[in-house]
Amino acid sequence: MWANPDDDPRNTEGPSPDGELATLQDFLTNYRMTLRMKCEGLDPEQLARRSVPPSTMSLLGLVRHLVEVERDWRNWISDGDPIPKLYGKKDADFDGAVAEQAEVDAAFSALEREQAATDAALAEHPDLGERLGKDRIAVRELMVHRIEEYARHCGHADLLRERTDGRVGQ
Repeated sequence: MWANPDDDPRNTEGPSPDGELATLQDFLTNYRMTLRMKCEGLDPEQLARRSVPPSTMSLLGLVRHLVEVERDWRNWISDGDPIPKLYGKKDADFDGAVAEQAEVDAAFSALEREQAATDAALAEHPDLGERLGKDRIAVRELMVHRIEEYARHCGHADLLRERTDGRVGQ
């Protein structure tokens, strides 16, 4: 097993969260933790290792991609000018995922910062039916999309981690 069930921070034993918003937030938190767990214990070279050509996907690339995604979700709920991409041009999040400790540290720091900023922006809108931004997206739709994005990339992370050191998800 990936983690001892007694030590798994995602352990969901006991009562489930109370209410729809708390349930969505709990799922998101667990997928975010899962992604971090898939990256734990790997050195920069392993984190930056590409899957299979021609793909540029790597665990570090996924982290950097989710930094950009978190920033973009704030654009969805804003009526103002878009927040610029952190890594620049299209696919720079994956292409720039290089095997350097400074890059790994910067990516995880940026992910924490961007997650906190998106969480704070959405905390101002606890009504899941409220519609926000230029496209009038419902908060509920954005929350579900956030879960879907992390869940999909956790599946990628399972395969990348297995290719790196043989560990598989649970």
